[in-house]
Amino acid sequence: MRCPAQGSSVKEEQISIALIAQRIYRTAHIGQVMSFEFRILMFGIGTALVIFVIIADISEVEEEVANIEDSQKFRFVLQSNRNSVLNSVPTSLVTYRKSKVSSSPIPLPGIKSKTSNSFSSEWIFNRTLSNLIRKNILRFLDAERDISILKSTFKPGDVIHYIFDRQSTTNISENLYHLLPTVSPMKNQHYKQCAIVGNSGILLNSSCGREIDSHDFVIRCNLAPVEEYATDVGLRTSLVTMNPSVVQRAFQDLNSEEWVQRFVHRLQSLSGSVLWIPAFMAKGGEERVEWAIRLILLHTVNVRTAFPSLRLLHAVRGYWLTNHVQIKRPTTGLLMYTMATRFCDEIHLYGFWPFAHDPDGKPVKYHYYDTLTYHYTSSASPHTMPLEFRTLSALHRQGALQLHTGPCKLPT
Repeated sequence: MRCPAQGSSVKEEQISIALIAQRIYRTAHIGQVMSFEFRILMFGIGTALVIFVIIADISEVEEEVANIEDSQKFRFVLQSNRNSVLNSVPTSLVTYRKSKVSSSPIPLPGIKSKTSNSFSSEWIFNRTLSNLIRKNILRFLDAERDISILKSTFKPGDVIHYIFDRQSTTNISENLYHLLPTVSPMKNQHYKQCAIVGNSGILLNSSCGREIDSHDFVIRCNLAPVEEYATDVGLRTSLVTMNPSVVQRAFQDLNSEEWVQRFVHRLQSLSGSVLWIPAFMAKGGEERVEWAIRLILLHTVNVRTAFPSLRLLHAVRGYWLTNHVQIKRPTTGLLMYTMATRFCDEIHLYGFWPFAHDPDGKPVKYHYYDTLTYHYTSSASPHTMPLEFRTLSALHRQGALQLHTGPCKLPT
């Protein structure tokens, strides 16, 4: 005999289980639907992000290609003239490398007589190339910023590592800090024509003084004297460099009152010019830098001091190495040219001549103002002057700059 109540209970349980299973199925189905919809949504978002990244990469690649093309254009400029340069001025450089300078003059093939300025004749300014070089250099440095560290960068007592001797340090003195500019001395400056005056003896008897002074901005190197050589080198100075060693070589380490007065007189003659002091290049010059700073403050000398940024030298070297110019340490002249491209349209170089003889074979002094001698091609030298000159010669022939190596035309 069956019990009706018990059978009914079993049936109800079966129905309940079926209902529960149905709910579970529906819930799972809804979950699957929601999961599917969620996956579609996430897939759409992911696809959009991928497309965005691809577009950004394409833009970056296009910009990089443009940069590479610009760099290749400039490298081509330097390399395209290599053969022609080696057939003229650099031929003499090869001669100097292979043989010591003898007492008999060594002719420089391809260069006209000193009675005409061979580098200056028939020169045409190439504005397009000049602008391209400026654009490429700006990828490595900005002279307006790197020409000097600023007061806001350091405070008195801060430790500085020397650029060429990272193990050695110096401190920002109270006096040096006082002379740090608050803004770049070249901020918002721009000039049509600039002259950079090197110190080679090739300037003697050149009569280039008036022509040099006619430029809108005149850069000079290492506080070279001008008054007694004004006919050949001019008087005007807008910016002048002063390596610490100059205090020793040119002003006898200020070892007497007479030399102190000469040094102060030279500084006072600058009259508002920028005095660029590379104080943090190498250990050994810190005492001379401090002497110069104290005298500037003591005599309230009217100069605008600048102390190059710690990255400047490596940035300049990096730029030239990237363009396959294998320099060691850039000379002051090459540093000034590289920086001048930032604020000068047309750049003219005077007194750049790294040879012991002129085009006529006559001896040329290393400096126009002293008896210092120099071995231009010595492997011990920190500079590669003949190589720098070859590079500047190539740029001259391309119209990017004008290299003056002979006498200047007197005004009629």
